[in-house]
This record gives sequence, structure tokens and C-alpha cells, in this order.
Amino acid sequence: MQNKGYPSDWLYELKQKNNIVSIIGKYIHLEKKGTKYWACCPFHHEKNSSFTVSEDEGFFYCFGCKESGDVITFVQKYESCDFSEAVAMLAKNANMEVPQFHSDDVEIAEKKKTKERVLQLLEDTYKHYHQNIYLPEAKSAQEYIKLRGFTRRELEDFKMGYSLNWTELIEYLRRLGYTYKEMLDAGVIQKKTDSSLENNTENSKQKNIESYYDVMAGRLVFPIFNAFNECVGFSARVLGQSDYAKYKNTAETIVFQKGRVVYGINLVKALKQQNGIDKVIIVEGQIDVIAMHKAGFKSTVACMGTALTRENAKELKKLSHNIVLCFDGDEAGIKATIRSIDILKEEGFNVSIVSLPDKHDPDEILKSQGAEALKKLINQALPITDYLISNCLRGVDLSKPDEKAKFTREAVEIISKLDSNSEEEVYLEKLNDITSIPIDILRRDLEKFKKGSFNKKQEKEPESVLTARENGNIRAIRFILSSLIFKKSFVDKNIDYKKLMPKQADIIDVAIKGIPISSYYDYFDVDNNPILKDCLGVDFDKFANADKKYFDECVWLIASQNLVEKQTELAEKFTATENKEERTKIAIELNALNKAIREKRLEEFYVR
Repeated sequence: MQNKGYPSDWLYELKQKNNIVSIIGKYIHLEKKGTKYWACCPFHHEKNSSFTVSEDEGFFYCFGCKESGDVITFVQKYESCDFSEAVAMLAKNANMEVPQFHSDDVEIAEKKKTKERVLQLLEDTYKHYHQNIYLPEAKSAQEYIKLRGFTRRELEDFKMGYSLNWTELIEYLRRLGYTYKEMLDAGVIQKKTDSSLENNTENSKQKNIESYYDVMAGRLVFPIFNAFNECVGFSARVLGQSDYAKYKNTAETIVFQKGRVVYGINLVKALKQQNGIDKVIIVEGQIDVIAMHKAGFKSTVACMGTALTRENAKELKKLSHNIVLCFDGDEAGIKATIRSIDILKEEGFNVSIVSLPDKHDPDEILKSQGAEALKKLINQALPITDYLISNCLRGVDLSKPDEKAKFTREAVEIISKLDSNSEEEVYLEKLNDITSIPIDILRRDLEKFKKGSFNKKQEKEPESVLTARENGNIRAIRFILSSLIFKKSFVDKNIDYKKLMPKQADIIDVAIKGIPISSYYDYFDVDNNPILKDCLGVDFDKFANADKKYFDECVWLIASQNLVEKQTELAEKFTATENKEERTKIAIELNALNKAIREKRLEEFYVR
């Protein structure tokens, strides 16, 4: 069960009281066509409606990007919040009280309570830092902000702040009733380990306060918000000359994991909800994000540090399927770009890459050349393959045979990873233009690469390759499962479907219960179950062969495969044994199997 500790009957009631059409209709415009409601999908950019909502079954499905779920899942995905936050929002909407966790869920309840307290402390902290930025004591921070060209608008949009000294924040939070442990849990203070650290601490009369210090002391502070507009941590920049690191981030806490944070995601999410966005631009740091927003590139974000993670990618996917990478034009930025490409491709993004001049970052381009120059670079962003090939060409002297050969090999290997023959042909022609190597020779090299990578993949992942192939067996399995899930009248109730398709036994068990479609999201992690996800997306209204004849054909296709496999096993067993009685017994079974296959009999799979 995927109910995250909530009682199943309570979750069912929650869904019943939050009509999925009404809830989704608050976020996007729905239009009723037939038995379903349709809209342009809020989870990927499209011009034609492929997003459907079934009011009777209580779930949504997009035929474009394959996103699906119940009303809780929709709120999670749209609001970019976790399961418990989505449940709390829907419970408030339905005027339902969220149940307390049972005694065996004490640990979960305590963790939830700690998380809520930490988030409240972080909110009070960022607001206090933000108030400090306008004080006379924050002159160094004010001068830095002015030097960067930022205005009060940027100060307010990004809630920039300032830490006055080593203890002022601690005293403030103590007055609000927070304990030292809570401050430590939130990552805003640390305990001194070096007695020589900042001996000039102000307000050090209380011995216990002297034992702790504000982690961001004396720095310009950038609050970091999650997509739900909650402050989860801080990044801070030292001002002036210092022996300390220029930037400092909050340590890992219950709400802050560096690899999951996307700076600026709250503003981009709000922009998407107000006006929609066609892409997300990723830059390297907070200053670049702020500068980009000031220049009008409002859908810009940054990851914490250069490295983009899979968790970052999953967060960004809720905003747009189109990503523009705009990392710095130095060696580190190029390496980060290439690492990010692999992750974004695997997550299904449409990726393009801005090639910035050597050793330049977006903020420098804006300052030296202006917003129009950067806009032109973004509009000229290269598709992945073009970028990778051009990157291989950097510093290469094509007049030197060894360098030319090395570049050609790298470029052909890149082309070998494309999905279609037409794409391959386009890039082979480009490579021919660059190198003047005859295209027939390039094609032969390409075939060698494709053959090599195909064999390697077959050895390592035979099962996944087979599963990905859209063959008749998989289509038949999907149709049978979909028919069971949607309780179609032509389903043959004499068949034991778990015996027919043992690998799908868990789905069949739930389907037999006849539960609403929305409840499948309580039983399964649908996003990570590709077959189930496809089955939930079947539109029988548009399925040309959704009838008993086609269903029976699908059942027989799978049954015959099972019977043939059994027939092969028995034949091998017959050949291997020399015992006459055993051979006679096997021969009888083989005759029965041959007859069943010849006459298309399904008794082998009947319910016993």
C-alpha cells in the first residue's frame, strides 16, 4: 500500500469529498467531451489537449507526457509538494480533520512535528535577516547589492538578507521561544569547537549563548525556498576580504538536502501558474539567477553548486519539459553541462545548450552586452547533438590527421546514440561537411558503433531491452490488464489471470477487487510501474478493437506462448530421460498440449 501511514478508508473519504474535476478545474480550464474532461496538460508544454480527467473513476491521465494520478497526486505534482502536504490541503478544502498517526507510527509523527517546527524557525529566520538588510549596520551588504546593480525589487523578490554578527540571530530566536536544539536542527547555528573562534563576540554575557554561533554571521544571505514557497535553508556570501570560503550553504537538515534544492523554483512555479512558461533556463549560481530575473529572463533557476542531480531534474519536470542549460563558458561549466545532459535526457527533457564566450557567465554578458545579446545567445541555443559535436571540435586542428581521426571517431559515437535513422543521416551530412570524409565511410563507421553498443546493451540488459520492445505480447498483456482494471463486460471470468500472467499477479489481485481507478495510486507507485501506468491511460472510447473478440485473441496469444514454452520443456525432458514409464507419461502430456494448442483450448488456465 502507498497510503503513507494514513488509514485507507479515510483517504477514500478524502478523495470522495474532493471531486477531482472541481479541484483540477481550480488550476486549469477543463472542457467536457463525452464522458471525460479535457485540457492542455499542465505538466508539459503543448498546444492541443491531451490531458484527460475521469470524474467517475477519480483520476487524470495525459496521453502526451503520460503523467497520471488521483486528486492527491495532482495536487502533489502541480503544487510541487509532498504527499502529506497535498493531503493537508485537500483535508482543509473538505473541512476534514487529518487523523493522528497511531502508536506504531510515533516515529513518523515525531519527524513530521520536527519538520514543521524547523520550517517555522527558518521562516522567522529569513524574515529577520531580510529586515536586517535595511539597517545601517548592513552597509557593506547594501554596497555590494548596489555594485551588482540590483534594486529593491530584487531584494524583495528573493528576500535577500544580512546576518549582523555571531549571536544577534540566536538572541532573537531565543526571544521567540526556540531552543538551541531546534536551531541546530534547522542548521542556522553551530556549536563552537574552537575557543579562539571570534573572541570579540558581542552580547556574550550568557554562557550558553557563547557556546553557539550564527552560521551565516557577517554575510549577505540568500534564503532558499522550495517549490511550495517554504524556506528550507540559506546560502550566504562573505563581503570583503576574508580567510573564509566565499559562499557558505546550510548543512544537510530534515528539510534541506543540497542535491534536491533548486534556487528560484518558487518564483518560476508562480510564474507558470500565472502566465505559463515554455522553458526553464538553468544557470550556475544565485547571483546569475537574480541577474537573469532582473533582465527579464524570469524562468531561470540554479542548482546548489554546479552539479545537477536526478532529484533536481524531477523537480524541474513539474515546471517544463524544455530545458536550456546556460552554464559558465569555462572548463568547469562545460563539464557540468555534459554531466547534466545525460541526466536530463534520461528524464525525458527537450534540452538545448547556450554556448557562452570563454570564461564568461550570464551576469557578465548582461553587464557588458545587455539583455538583447544574451537573448540572442539563448535563441541560438544548440540541440544536444550539435553541442556535443561542437565541444569535441574545440581546440582540434583538422589539418592534422590524428586529430581529425580522433574527432571523427568521437562525433560518430555521439551520432550512434541517436534514436532514428533520419537524425543519423542529418548529422552524418553535417560531419561530412566538417571533415570532408565521404559519407559512405562515415556510415560504415556508424554501423560499427551501433553494432558494438547494441551487443553490449544486450549482454547487460536483455530483460529491459525486451520489455521496451513494442511487440504483440506486450500489447496483449496491456489490453488484458486494462480490461480487468476498467471492469469491461467482455472479460472472461473463467480464466485464472494470475496463472496466465504471473508477473502481473499484484496488479491482477487489485483489479479483481474491482476498486476505483483512483485507488490504484494508493496500492502502487504508479510512476515507477510503466506497464500499470500505460494500462491506466488506455482510452477504450478510442480503442478500435475494444471488444470481446479482440480480448479473446489477446488471451490466446499469451496462453499459447505459455503452452509452447511448456511444450518445449517437456520435449527436452522427453529427450533427456531414458526411463520408459517417464517417457510414456511425458508423451501423453505432450499430446494433450499439442491438442490444446491446435484447438485453442484454455482449460489449462481455468479457475480451479
